[in-house]
Amino acid sequence: MRFCRRILALLLGLIPLTARADDVVAGALERDPQGWTDLLARAGPKLEGWTRGPIPPQGKLGERSQWSLDATTGSLVCQGDGGHEWLRWDQELGDCIFHVEWRFTPVPGKKGYNSGVYARNAADARIWHQAQTGDGSGGFLFANTPVEGVIKRINLSKQQPASRVKPAGEWNEFEITCRGKEMTLWVNGAVTSQWRECNVPRGYVGLEAEGFRIEFRNVKVKSLDESSPSKAKNKG
Repeated sequence: MRFCRRILALLLGLIPLTARADDVVAGALERDPQGWTDLLARAGPKLEGWTRGPIPPQGKLGERSQWSLDATTGSLVCQGDGGHEWLRWDQELGDCIFHVEWRFTPVPGKKGYNSGVYARNAADARIWHQAQTGDGSGGFLFANTPVEGVIKRINLSKQQPASRVKPAGEWNEFEITCRGKEMTLWVNGAVTSQWRECNVPRGYVGLEAEGFRIEFRNVKVKSLDESSPSKAKNKG
């Protein structure tokens, strides 16, 4: 009961973010594995249900896709050699939890590893909200999002107590929870970033390509909207 109360308090922002290494809180997928939609299991080798889009929206997509499913592991691989773009799951969502596990492929002497996990994006990514990845860095929310009717940059990097992101080559777990105007990021056992003023009630989830080879696995979404048809029919 005490554990459940702490989880609720963290999600509601009633206690401060600590993100201490010894203060581990289970993620939503671990706590309740029921009711999730596995976005990679449904995709197939042609990544059906997913669409590539350029970043920025007026950019140009490369003719060859840098995204593929590894038939052996079932992971989604981004080679990072096809320019700046994102891979969008083609179902618009309201309140939801987006769970993604990811790791960069380490390259000796390489620095500046960069990618991201998106939620509540516009279909063309003109509006976007991202959980930043990195090499032992990242783990915060930032966005290009409407503020008083004007799209502005929001960056919560200075508000996170500590980065819990692991170095390149190691797997990380991210969960973005969108509920009403609140967006919360959980990273490897703790909530690291919270934003309570998101004025975009619905949007698309997705993954970013930004010049580095990165793998994704356990890419799953759980609707928190009782009226969502996906919650009724997409189980497991």
